[in-house]
Parts: sequence; C-alpha cells; structure tokens
Amino acid sequence: MSIPRIAFVASDAEAAQIAFIDLRRKYGTIDPEGAEVIVPLGGDGFMLETLHRFVGKGVPIFGMHRGSVGFLMNPYLLDGLPDRLATAQPVVLSPLEMTTWDERGKTGRAIAFNEVSLLRETRQGAKLKISVDGVVRLDELMADGILLATPVGSTAYNLSAHGPIIPLDAEILALTPISAFRPRRWRGALLSHRAKVRIDCLETDKRPVSAVADFTEVRDITAVEIEAKRDVPMTLLFDREANLQERVFKEQFLT
Repeated sequence: MSIPRIAFVASDAEAAQIAFIDLRRKYGTIDPEGAEVIVPLGGDGFMLETLHRFVGKGVPIFGMHRGSVGFLMNPYLLDGLPDRLATAQPVVLSPLEMTTWDERGKTGRAIAFNEVSLLRETRQGAKLKISVDGVVRLDELMADGILLATPVGSTAYNLSAHGPIIPLDAEILALTPISAFRPRRWRGALLSHRAKVRIDCLETDKRPVSAVADFTEVRDITAVEIEAKRDVPMTLLFDREANLQERVFKEQFLT
C-alpha cells in the first residue's frame, strides 16, 4: 500500500512532541502545503487550531490524541497509519461565521467550528435582543450570555450550559442561554442551519459584552450576526470504531 503524503503537526505538550518525532521517523513528513492528509497530534484545542489554520485548503485531517480532551481525535498508535487512513470515515464540518460591530464602530469577522458565544464582561448581566432571520424573537434576555453551537460543538460549551446534543447530520444549530436570569424559563431554541441570527447588546455603557468565535474574542460589541459558512467545509477522518457520529449520539445516554 502506498503511503499518502502526510504532514504531521503537534501541540507543545510533551506527549505530542514525542509522537511527532516518532511518526516523522517512521513515515517521513512533508510540508502541509503539499500534503494529502494532515495529522495533528494533541487534544481538542489543538484540533480546533488546526482546523482554523488550514481552513479552505481542502485537505482532510486525521487527528490523534496526545493531549487532554480528545473527543475530536482518534486514538494514538504508531503503527498501521496508512491502513487507518485508507479505511477512515469522513465527517464534513461547516463553520459558523460571526460578524461583529463594536463600540468604536469597527466591524470584525471570525469563524467558529464549535460555537459563537456572547459573554458579559463585568459583574452585571448582559442584556440582549435576539432576532432570527430578521424577526425579533426575544426582546430582552438578561443572562451571563448566549451561544450558538454547531452539531460538533453541541457536546462542548453548549452541553455545559445545558444545551441539547445534536446529531451531526441533523442540520440544526443550538441557540442556548448561559445562566439566564430573565426570562428564567427560556431554555433556548433549535434553529435551521440556514438561519441567520442577530444579537443586539442593550445598555452597553454599563453592561459590556464580548463575542467569542472558538478562540477569537472581540470585546465591547454592540451587535453580532451569525450564520453558517458553507463554502469552506473541512473534512475530518475517523477510525470506523471511533466514528464521531456514534460518539456524539452516545453522549445523549451518558449518566
């Protein structure tokens, strides 16, 4: 079996650096720009960094777990990598794109594969107005914040905020409040992946709000718009026995 052109990239963690050396010695390496597959070594945080680094390149990514949390990673094994790549199952992810406006009138853009979250910056709760596809759905939410999660991100911060787990093929986004104070009974909404969400920040002079797309933060925003960006899909590869769709589904039955 021919070995594909593999580019290994690694986090700073000691285990990832050791695996990086061992894999390069066994399989050789190539610059990511000329690779047929990219293999990041680390945890889920490093996987997100890798997705952002190579977005739009059209190269599949097969992560191996050498970090803390490894939900998006395959198990680490030194041997048999070409066979694993040949039989791996693809999962296509489309990120969210957030557009922000801040207090100075500056516009910013960033993408998120997990979620876009709005968070209060001070002791006072954020006041937010929520619109979906141009229709105001909630005149005022007072909370620590709110987030919009993709299916793959639904098991991350969204789940910690008591949002729903979404199957990867459901074409749904989760809009989930973070520690809602008013209205207390609102638990969020499930939206079509085609929805365009706008969140306006109210009383920003005393209730400043930041917006975060994965790990890109914009502070002191006045409004944010979020929608799926389907023209830059990323393909993740998984071992058949470590299928991501099955893992996401099983999360719903953990006790």
